[in-house]
Amino acid sequence: MKAAIHTRYGPPKVVALKDITKPIPQAKELLIKVCASTVNRTDAGFRSATYFISRFWTGLFWQKQHTLGSEFAGIIEDVGKDVLLFKKGDKVFGFDDATFGGHAEYMVIDESKAIATIPDKISIHHAAAIAEGAHYALCNIRASHIQRNQYAMVYGATGAIGSAAVQLLKHYGVKVTAVCNTKNVALVKSFGADQVIDYKTQDFKSTGQTFDFIFDAVGKSSFRVCKPLLKDKGIYVSTELGKNAENIFLALFTPMWRNKKVIFPIPTIDKKDLQFLKELIENGDFMPVIDREYQLEQIVEAYEYVESGQKTGNVILRIAEE
Repeated sequence: MKAAIHTRYGPPKVVALKDITKPIPQAKELLIKVCASTVNRTDAGFRSATYFISRFWTGLFWQKQHTLGSEFAGIIEDVGKDVLLFKKGDKVFGFDDATFGGHAEYMVIDESKAIATIPDKISIHHAAAIAEGAHYALCNIRASHIQRNQYAMVYGATGAIGSAAVQLLKHYGVKVTAVCNTKNVALVKSFGADQVIDYKTQDFKSTGQTFDFIFDAVGKSSFRVCKPLLKDKGIYVSTELGKNAENIFLALFTPMWRNKKVIFPIPTIDKKDLQFLKELIENGDFMPVIDREYQLEQIVEAYEYVESGQKTGNVILRIAEE
């Protein structure tokens, strides 16, 4: 089978398509024919190791996992002898940032991990984009403890994380101000945002409003810049470490001596989270945004586009038809 392989850290060109042995499912594992994956910030970050800290999970000098692809969608082709939750022929989607494997024609995954059947309202290829951005957004929103009718700002509202954050916050009944570029104002309004700020023509710091929660989904602001926009006991979170990894330190110390604080939750995901996202899609409360699609053979080009900072929502890696 074909798989995208990288054996060293570096830019997109370290990834190459190679023939490798098709995996065999163990007792509790599923063999999945992968129809689609995504190329996302998770994959790019672990491939490049721009943040050295990521190597503590992937290997200090050599990668433990040579085939990335944290998100996937496909069809179960075979099951281990002790599998109880799924059967051959099930169409499934999921997320695995521990062993990865989605950038290949086949992968195996334990049935206990974050995997679920695909909701009816989305195609098998676009289902690959359900989990990555949404689970980061969901983790941060839950950690903020924001309540219905409170006010939130989402900075970078059109990436995979930001577009999910706006939709999830609206599901929870939060008043959302979204910050994006000019070309995506209409798109963000379609998510249900109560106010949209075009950062190309407006200064988001001059909104005249304060917020219970500021979610920087692209890591391009800072607590210092956003602090005046926070209400008393307001919370700031960023998807990036910040300058000199300041967000980790601020998350440790601001709760001790400030009424405005930074949080930096460690993202997790499980079956219940996938089921929740599946239900939101079925109820019309969430849908992943798709920017463009690439073939598996174009994975280097896909990485280059993702890392250019131009993408809106998710980039699909199309691997096989149903």
